[in-house]
Amino acid sequence: MTTTNSYKGVLCCVVLCCAVLTVDRVSNAALHWILRDASTRIPVLQAIFDCLKPGGVFVFEMGGHGNVAEVHAALLAALVLHGLPLQQARDASPWFFPSAAWMRDALERIGFVVDSLEVEYRPTMLSGGSDSGSKDTGIAGWVRLMGASMIETLPPQAREDAIRSACDLLHSVISREDGSCWLGYVRLRGVARRPVL
Repeated sequence: MTTTNSYKGVLCCVVLCCAVLTVDRVSNAALHWILRDASTRIPVLQAIFDCLKPGGVFVFEMGGHGNVAEVHAALLAALVLHGLPLQQARDASPWFFPSAAWMRDALERIGFVVDSLEVEYRPTMLSGGSDSGSKDTGIAGWVRLMGASMIETLPPQAREDAIRSACDLLHSVISREDGSCWLGYVRLRGVARRPVL
C-alpha cells in the first residue's frame, strides 16, 4: 500500500511494504520531515514497528517541540506580512516537532517498549553570521534552504522581500554581541524496541 500527500514544493510518499521485510534495527534522523502530515504519522511509525523482528530496535533523532521556534515564528510572520492567511502559512510548514510526551504515547500505543527518550536544547551557531553579505550563508541561507517550501507559497516577486522580513525579525533575537548567530535547536532522541513475543 502506498499513500501520497503533496504540499507545494514537497512530495511525501509512505510505502507500507513491511509484510515482506523484517530487520533487526531501524535508524532515522529525519522524522521531523517524514511525519509532517498528521494522517501519516501513526502509519509510518506502525510500518517501522511491523518491519522489526521481535526484539528489534528503533533508534531515532529528530527536531523536538520548540525546535528552531524563532525561525519558524519569523517565517510564519513574514508569510502573513506578505499576504498569506495565517492558516495557509501554517499549512506550508514542512516540519513536525513533537513533544517527548506525544512521541512516547504514539510509540507505546503501537506496541513499542520505549527504552529511552530525551530532549536536548542545543544552541547551534550559523556560519556566516547575520551580515555575511552572501544570500547563501548565515540566517538568509538557512531560511532559503530549510524554509523553501514555506517561501515558495508566495508569488515569485514577493519571495526575496519575505526572506528579508524573516531575517530582519530574527536579527535581534539570534545575534550575539560578537555578531555570531545562533539558532535554538531542540533534539528529541529515542530508543524503542519491538517486544519479544
